[in-house]
Amino acid sequence: QVQLVESGGGSVRPGESLRLSCTASGVTDDQACMAWFRQAPGKGRQGVASISINGRNYADSVEGRFTISKDKAKNIVYLQMNSLQPEDTAMYYCAATYACGSSWSNSRVFTYWGLGTQVTVS
Repeated sequence: QVQLVESGGGSVRPGESLRLSCTASGVTDDQACMAWFRQAPGKGRQGVASISINGRNYADSVEGRFTISKDKAKNIVYLQMNSLQPEDTAMYYCAATYACGSSWSNSRVFTYWGLGTQVTVS
């Protein structure tokens, strides 16, 4: 059974940093695609970053500020967020699937989801 648990959210001021963690259990396939999505009030779920054996992908809005990484031994996926801005305010979700390819930013591609962690920048 796959379980994803996010942590690390919080309230920060513009320009500050946060690191989100997604602890994944039951995701044993090395080819699995892991991603971070976010959803602001009244908006759709947006792909932020993904990581798989094919590499890493980022949304244009976070390129150069956010970094996704994975600790394979601990099965934890991180999202380091620097230079946070008010527009980054959202609920952040960890997601997993067994193949995402070029569709990494499409939430419908992902099978497994965490409950989310709130990030507020103000």
